[in-house]
Amino acid sequence: MESISLNKYIADSGVCSRRQADTFIEEGRVTLNGNIARKGNRVEPGDVVSLDGKTISSSEKKRIYIALNKPVGVTCTTDTDDPDNIIDFLQFPERIFPIGRLDKMSEGLLLLTNDGDIVNKILRSRNNHEKEYIVEVNKMVIPEFVEQMSGGVPVLDTITKPCYVERIDDFRFRIILTQGLNRQIRRMCAYLGYHVKKLTRVRIMHITLGDLPPKGWRYLTDKEMAKMNEMIQFSDK
Repeated sequence: MESISLNKYIADSGVCSRRQADTFIEEGRVTLNGNIARKGNRVEPGDVVSLDGKTISSSEKKRIYIALNKPVGVTCTTDTDDPDNIIDFLQFPERIFPIGRLDKMSEGLLLLTNDGDIVNKILRSRNNHEKEYIVEVNKMVIPEFVEQMSGGVPVLDTITKPCYVERIDDFRFRIILTQGLNRQIRRMCAYLGYHVKKLTRVRIMHITLGDLPPKGWRYLTDKEMAKMNEMIQFSDK
């Protein structure tokens, strides 16, 4: 093994993404050869890296990419202290983690992986990768609502990016986002006086929920992975 950045070494172990690895390092939870590590450290052959006192190893293990139809009530966290965490729910035999989040009361497509390099390439909003949702609300979806939602709504001290919004029927609409603010759709609807009754993510980039049953999961196909690698080839990490 040649010298490798510490955050990549941790991500390659399948513990977490590079971003989460940086957080662990900043929190002082990572040691390098027994010393508290710092961001920017590099790992040489023979070095010992530990997280919370447990030695971790980086290896070129088989990359895992999973599509899950997450049900309502499951939290997108790997923290097993949370009784509703995604890891205990999925019971997958190898260590994987979610690519992004889908809030506890929402359902639908969630991607999971052990590939820490791919996460930010998919999630960074400036890379403009689409996520599509079907949303049911408590009031009539009128043209003014569609126009305001698509044009940008003030939430979390910013204005949401313009996005595609399409009325499906009286109480449902389709929305396609390229950013991922915390509980963004729910906050946008609330600002306009609407309450979200049901929120389902049906697509991330080119990967669709399709007929995957609730709580069901599948591996991404070779065709899906080839397309993903093509789409993220020039993405900023």
